[in-house]
Amino acid sequence: MKLLVTGGAGYIGSHIVKQLLEQTNHKILILDNLSTGLPQTIEQLQNIAKIHSKQDNLEFVKCDLCEFDRVEQIISEHKFDGIIHFAASIVVPESISWPAKYYMNNTINTTNLIKCANEHNVAKFIFSSTAAVYGEPSGDVDVIDESFMPSPINPYGYSKLMSEIVLKDVAKANANMKYVIFRYFNVAGADMNYEGDEIAPRIGQSFPDATHLIKISAECASSKRDKVAIFGDDFNTPDGSGIRDYIHIEDLASAHIQAIDYLSNNPSDTFNLGYSKGYSVKEVIKTMQKVTNNEFSTYIAPRRAGDPAKLVADNSKAISKMGWEAKYDDLALICKSAYAWEQKLSTK
Repeated sequence: MKLLVTGGAGYIGSHIVKQLLEQTNHKILILDNLSTGLPQTIEQLQNIAKIHSKQDNLEFVKCDLCEFDRVEQIISEHKFDGIIHFAASIVVPESISWPAKYYMNNTINTTNLIKCANEHNVAKFIFSSTAAVYGEPSGDVDVIDESFMPSPINPYGYSKLMSEIVLKDVAKANANMKYVIFRYFNVAGADMNYEGDEIAPRIGQSFPDATHLIKISAECASSKRDKVAIFGDDFNTPDGSGIRDYIHIEDLASAHIQAIDYLSNNPSDTFNLGYSKGYSVKEVIKTMQKVTNNEFSTYIAPRRAGDPAKLVADNSKAISKMGWEAKYDDLALICKSAYAWEQKLSTK
């Protein structure tokens, strides 16, 4: 099978490519503009391909999805069996300040990619969406399943929901095109490569301006930041800080590998990816402090626009229908791997 992976030099995309190289014999073309992904990540993936004697299975093309003619040419020439689409802008506060960027980069570019896939007979399309499509759950909602009515509260969430709608409508009109939409909750951690008994990641979250709590906490524990902000301590939660469902990047990646085979014998569908567990901002920070033995500083900041109080996945559908099984459902382990990656970045 030949696969196009957009955003394959980025955090999530690179881990999917890594697992594809480790577990399958698929041919992979990474398309990335390297705006947030790094050339070093491509080099690491090439090294992993070499370790598994799959150098010929991996190709990289630097390209921006806004280059419509070039994107269509690439898809036309390579005759892909499937597309796994990650390339997107993902920072919620930025989406509120610069909404047009998000609709252009996320929705319009994705629409063109789907159009090209449809016109050139790509049979499988796996789309990286987000729990942000659910917005702010109202009432007494413990966990959110896929039937929960989407109601985004920021342009990032809207841009992803619009892309979902486009994909569903195009697939509805083309019986030969099937999709899986994954709605991610909070993805964290790094490559679970070991050297002896120690986690020694080869790839991880490298974007220097990342806003993810676990990434920032790992940077604080590595003395790269002075302190971490707790955005709001007056939410309607037990300790006043926001609650999120954190999923290890390796478990998230494994779902995408399964989705490729799932679509061979099953209809299109949408799945949450999370652990059905919620941890508050304060709990995450305490866990990172404990596993790193570093009591770094925190401070209370105003709530960020567009932040819901609680988002926790119901993951039962992915487990029951797709057979997905989590291997790293452990907040301390997620923090350890994120910290190990941050330590590696410190030595570069």
